[in-house]
Amino acid sequence: LTSDATYNYRTFTSSGNLIVSGGTLTADILIIAGGGGGGMYGGGGGAGGVVYSTSQSLTPTTYSVVIGGGGNGYPADSPASNGGNGSSSTFSMTTATGGGGGGKYQTNGLSGGSGGGGGAWNNNTGGSGTAGQGYAGGNGDYGYHGGGGGGAGGVGGNADNVPYKGHSGNGGTGTSSYSSWSMTTGTGSSGYYAGGGGGGGSLISGNPQYGGSGGAGGGGNGDCGGSAGTPGATNTGSGGGGGGHDAIRYYGSSPGGSGIVIVRWAK
Repeated sequence: LTSDATYNYRTFTSSGNLIVSGGTLTADILIIAGGGGGGMYGGGGGAGGVVYSTSQSLTPTTYSVVIGGGGNGYPADSPASNGGNGSSSTFSMTTATGGGGGGKYQTNGLSGGSGGGGGAWNNNTGGSGTAGQGYAGGNGDYGYHGGGGGGAGGVGGNADNVPYKGHSGNGGTGTSSYSSWSMTTGTGSSGYYAGGGGGGGSLISGNPQYGGSGGAGGGGNGDCGGSAGTPGATNTGSGGGGGGHDAIRYYGSSPGGSGIVIVRWAK
């Protein structure tokens, strides 16, 4: 429980219950689902969906809170796989949809709260977002670059189709609409939540195909063919970075960040 001059905030970083007693509470509720994992040699994970409900009347009872986990990434040398979708977060009967996993090599991104980026090769498309919760992932290209995962504040970036020394798509930006919530509760990333993961690149014949950067809000960076992408930040609902590839092996992709639920009411 934290507070500012106007509101009290109850923050859930893991599943639990909110118990209301002594009278009806008028509350605003922020629900963020888990982010999608990055794809192998592919797209960045999409951010978890963001749902905001204002002026909700909470009568005295127990309300269930479920925090969605981030979608799976994969270790180096695994078979090429799509990133896993994030899990939904819920407050009572209200649900935010988990982020879409990034598409693997030659595969489209998965749909979710925000969509995962498309995998490298064959101009694979990003997955769609859920209306009112997040944005679509960016497209991969015909060569070595995956698309960025969608964020809660914008679409994932497209890969740039430059054959050598090109760049994978950046993750879509997260939302800064709840920056005061972030500051008061010490959560989010620099006032943002739910950024998309950057697309994975490659290292072919010594030419790095640069991985995309994660979107503001905690999105993971994509790999450029030398190490695993970075995970989405915990309890931000951000997508994980896409995995890379070189002439010998696949490098790992990274999981999405878990979600969060925050309830606030006037002091």
